[in-house]
Amino acid sequence: MQLSNKKWDLDFFMAQRQAVLASWPTGAEVDLEEAFAYQKAIPAQKRFVNKLNEAIAAKKTLIQPRAGVPLINEHIALLSHLEQDGEADLLPTTIDSYTRLNRYEDAQRGIEESKVSGKAMLNGFPAVNHGVNGCRMVTSALKAPVQVRHGTPDARLLCEITMAGGFTSYEGGGISYNIPYAKNASMQDTLFFWQYCDRLIGLYEEKGISINREPFGPLTGTLVPPSVSNSVAIIEALLAAEQGVKNVTVGYGQCGNLIQDVAAIRALEKQTKVYLKRFGYEDVVVSTVLHQWMGGFPADEAKAFAVICWGSAVAALANATKVIVKTPHEAMGVPTKEANAAGLRATKQVIMMLGDQALADGERLEQEMAIIQEETDCILERTLELGDGDITLGTVRAFEAGVIDVPFAPSRYNAGKIMPARDNYGAVRLLDAGKLPFNEKLIAFHQKMIKQRADAENRGVSFQMVIDDIYAISKGRLVGRPH
Repeated sequence: MQLSNKKWDLDFFMAQRQAVLASWPTGAEVDLEEAFAYQKAIPAQKRFVNKLNEAIAAKKTLIQPRAGVPLINEHIALLSHLEQDGEADLLPTTIDSYTRLNRYEDAQRGIEESKVSGKAMLNGFPAVNHGVNGCRMVTSALKAPVQVRHGTPDARLLCEITMAGGFTSYEGGGISYNIPYAKNASMQDTLFFWQYCDRLIGLYEEKGISINREPFGPLTGTLVPPSVSNSVAIIEALLAAEQGVKNVTVGYGQCGNLIQDVAAIRALEKQTKVYLKRFGYEDVVVSTVLHQWMGGFPADEAKAFAVICWGSAVAALANATKVIVKTPHEAMGVPTKEANAAGLRATKQVIMMLGDQALADGERLEQEMAIIQEETDCILERTLELGDGDITLGTVRAFEAGVIDVPFAPSRYNAGKIMPARDNYGAVRLLDAGKLPFNEKLIAFHQKMIKQRADAENRGVSFQMVIDDIYAISKGRLVGRPH
């Protein structure tokens, strides 16, 4: 079948479903009509879409952690702690790495080892192995809505089981859960797999059950230019909308410069709505999420809290609908539940303090928004051209041509030609634009901003800037200045 951005025929979807559900024994637990009935019975206050819509109306920023452990009771206890002691508005279920790779036998072994040892032997919750009933034990035990967060290129079975299991939001996409996570997953395959997920969620929508979908905004989380991540988020929003999704949260990973970060989130929300309307998806509700700093963290706990609070300020001043919260133990590995809750409370305090404040619109903010929007338009329009108007086909060809290019991604289907670095003010610019389809004016702007920093530091423009910037925040700075 030719890959295209066309809503799947129901018979075609149902034919695909048989093989998906048969790929692991717990797939047999999914009864779609029963799942619709179960989802309809979930109280309104436990639905992700409702919480997000209330936050949009109130111009409030919600807080959400990342968290997941292998065993059901321990996972419920962890999320309950984050809900109560951490004051989380929204809850996650972070899926383990074996499940992300569809290695369910290894995940099952991790569950058994966790039971025997009393320690978490997986880095998340193996939802496929626990099945529909195990997922329902989790979602029904909590007061707040719960989202599936993972990183799975082929997330079809996971989507089936968790939606039937009472989760009301599903993260990821065919680009954002491929390029940053996988080496050998082809773009054609993952876009197809995620059309399946979105068509499934579209079916829930047709039954009056609105499920939130969230493309993964930060991508590799390392010096990603806003126009690159915004372009991917908009594409994934368009792909989801075509399959019937009606509620989308587009995300962005904090880069560190306040003006650029606020501009990026505002531009993302604005342009997502513009492109959805352009292609006829006028009934899709758009919300935004800021991911706190995804790069290296200081090992010192007090300094780590400072990084968390800076991200919290960005989310509040950008009026993001929600913020994904990091912990003061980021530099040390898996955080304790207490550290996770502490990061949430610190975030909530900053957001509450900034709740009645706004960042004044100024010339620099307007200029930054204009640059991001122009760059994003360049990428998206060229992608559409490459696909002869079809955004799905265009996406495959855009990655082949380097028109979309994610820095530091492991995927062999990503060109890896662009080279980002910070300017003298800490905003992410391009030392090398690779094959991004920017005009001469935009290329000249990036060159000027990088050279301005090089002159201020009395050194030449070089790859060393990139290395210095990657480690800068963990060493107490934003811009990687030479000693």
